[in-house]
Amino acid sequence: MVMQAEEQKYYTLEDYLELEVNSQEKHEYINGEIVLMPGGMPNHNLIIGNFYAALNFALKRQPYFVFFSDQRLWIPQEPIYTYPDILVVEGALQLQEGRKDTITNPVMIAEVLSNSTEGYDRGNKFKFYRTIPSFQEYVMIDQYSMHVERYYKTEPHQWIFSEYDSAESILALHTVPCEISLADLYDKVDFEQE
Repeated sequence: MVMQAEEQKYYTLEDYLELEVNSQEKHEYINGEIVLMPGGMPNHNLIIGNFYAALNFALKRQPYFVFFSDQRLWIPQEPIYTYPDILVVEGALQLQEGRKDTITNPVMIAEVLSNSTEGYDRGNKFKFYRTIPSFQEYVMIDQYSMHVERYYKTEPHQWIFSEYDSAESILALHTVPCEISLADLYDKVDFEQE
């Protein structure tokens, strides 16, 4: 018996936006393909919540906006729609032309790594994020062990890498005035559970 490859359907940007606005689930749009985003595990959500709370408190009454998980980001050069775990905008929000729900100007993005997304988050997704002119800092947070990796841009095509792996380590962001200890970032996270 000969199996035929299933034909990949190509979606336009308009197709995606129409489907996404009416969907109960979140999807990424990657060069014509619509990809369902998996739901987060408890550790994943705890880490996002802890980081969001620290950022939101540190940046209160300052010219920054902090968003998590449900905020869509448009990367026009690829073209990609995605939902970063955390994103920070400095100054005025810039929205995709004709949209009121899609940001285009993050300065910092954080992703909590899972087994299913780690390769993409470290590889192509980071490459895609680097095409955004305002993007300056990327934080990748492991949800299975206490480990954080951070890249920040020093000049075009040059990034500094740092990593943190103890409860006493302090993640001091380069692009926004915020510091958080790994003990606070991983507060209530149970590595045995996952």
